[in-house]
Amino acid sequence: MPKAEISWKRATPEGPALQCYARHVGRQWVFYQRQKRFDRWQQVKEPPQEDWLALLDSVRRRINRRLLRPEEETRLRQAILERFPGAQF
Repeated sequence: MPKAEISWKRATPEGPALQCYARHVGRQWVFYQRQKRFDRWQQVKEPPQEDWLALLDSVRRRINRRLLRPEEETRLRQAILERFPGAQF
């Protein structure tokens, strides 16, 4: 995956875990998910807060390794607060 893509797995209450990834396009993040390895990636129009917080955690770790610029965390936090007012980091 290119540097602009970050992936993780998310457990679901219905059963199997989902594979998720977010792609940085311009100043926006586009989210995708699939259930199994050979399924097609499907774009998620309204990702849940859990996915946004997983992305924020990954961005913070990449900033520590100097793979992303520190300003990206600020932009991402602002985007999360716009979508989920009162979100706790």
